Amino acid sequence: MSEVTTLAEGRVTHERVDHILKITIDNPAKKNSFSPDMMQQLSAALTLLEDDPELWVGVIGAAGADFTAGLDMPRFFGPTATAKPIPPGNVDPFGLARRATKPIITAVQGITFTIGIEIALAGDIVVAADDARFCQMESKRGIAPLGGAHFRYITRAGWGDAMYHLMLCDEFGAEEARRIGLVQEVVPAGTQFDRAMELAAIVARNAPLGIQVTKIAGRKFIEAGEEAAVAFIPQIRDRVMTSRDMMEGIQSFVERREARFEGR
Repeated sequence: MSEVTTLAEGRVTHERVDHILKITIDNPAKKNSFSPDMMQQLSAALTLLEDDPELWVGVIGAAGADFTAGLDMPRFFGPTATAKPIPPGNVDPFGLARRATKPIITAVQGITFTIGIEIALAGDIVVAADDARFCQMESKRGIAPLGGAHFRYITRAGWGDAMYHLMLCDEFGAEEARRIGLVQEVVPAGTQFDRAMELAAIVARNAPLGIQVTKIAGRKFIEAGEEAAVAFIPQIRDRVMTSRDMMEGIQSFVERREARFEGR
């Protein structure tokens, strides 16, 4: 497990669990608000996930009662601000610059405000504790969402539900988040991180190349529409049809056993 800053300042840690990278936001004394160092640590962990061929799935969760209350605003915008840009080439936690191609499952609980929602929506699957509380409140503070909420709400929830919550800046619970598509599972509070790890283990049993190229292809459709998604199919075929995992998948079917994929 890695750590860069002291516990008093908050940190983001990571640990390998087989082919899964478990990432933990750890600043519960401040409701897991992000300092600039923590944002850089999250980026570094996501970059490790993306660049290490032995890591196939990422899980993001948080210590304590809350996922995150957002940015530690004085640390980013006050007179003593120490915010630094994400290093060039690193994965952007909001998926606005370099974005992870590997699957990311996020577990949220308690307060899940502003950038907490945007970090979750930059991933793929969200598991929420039944005590989770969501709010995109930037416009209550005279600003607006800057981490992708303005379009990811729409792709997940549709225009009406997206504008309802973005314009009201209201607080809503886990069941409403699931109803509009921001959340895929709601589980008892305290079990959300474990459930996300269970889902990650299921994903990791599938062929990594197939999962990654499926995510890339899905993004092609979101970003450029059906014509671009259709045009991408030959690249999907080239990526998977000559892979060792494809041969293993066929052989395991013939031999009636569980496949042992390698990500090659």
